[in-house]
Amino acid sequence: MKLSSGYIIVGAYADKIRRTLFAQLRDKIKSKEIDSKTVAKAAADLNKLLYEILVNKLKLDKGDVVRIMIEYEVSDGEIQWNLDSLKIEVFKRVPEEDVKPIIEDAIGRMEELEEVEEAKFEVEKAGETDLGDIVYFVKVDGEFAGALVVTPLNGEAIVRGAIVKPNPVVIEKTRIEIEEDLEETLIRLVEQRGKEVDEETAERIVDEIKEMLE
Repeated sequence: MKLSSGYIIVGAYADKIRRTLFAQLRDKIKSKEIDSKTVAKAAADLNKLLYEILVNKLKLDKGDVVRIMIEYEVSDGEIQWNLDSLKIEVFKRVPEEDVKPIIEDAIGRMEELEEVEEAKFEVEKAGETDLGDIVYFVKVDGEFAGALVVTPLNGEAIVRGAIVKPNPVVIEKTRIEIEEDLEETLIRLVEQRGKEVDEETAERIVDEIKEMLE
């Protein structure tokens, strides 16, 4: 089983861990497979470890945000934490007094920022899959930036893919007409239809498309 705290401020993580564990094991407690006191003790033991990590070692403030994930097993009426699986994501709160001057500086440079040239995308055919799909690699300033899959369908095509930079985006399945200059159509699609995602998601999709050529 896996326990995840979700995104929670440091000041509230202990209660969230305890409530989540009890919620996950509610049925086992009702069936007497495990005692509620045992669940409470397991939560307390984990929270002591987390306090040492978050407060004593990382020196996090109560307003900082964390997400805690750990796997565990229930065996013979006991909870066994898989400590090797413990993962903690940390998002530090930036004080308002630090953010305000940055906002003011950016506002003061709006005209300058508007003049910054947008990224120039290029696409080039990388190959075809065994199923007849066409894979295109996307480049920005000559550097690899993402990948697209084009599936031809009777004069049209379905395009999907992802771009890692300059900003990670995913191009969800989109139907296009196959024109003479397909590459220009793909570039417009990348520029106009990208949906912002996290970098990990974009990289995963790109890797999956690359694997289609292997």
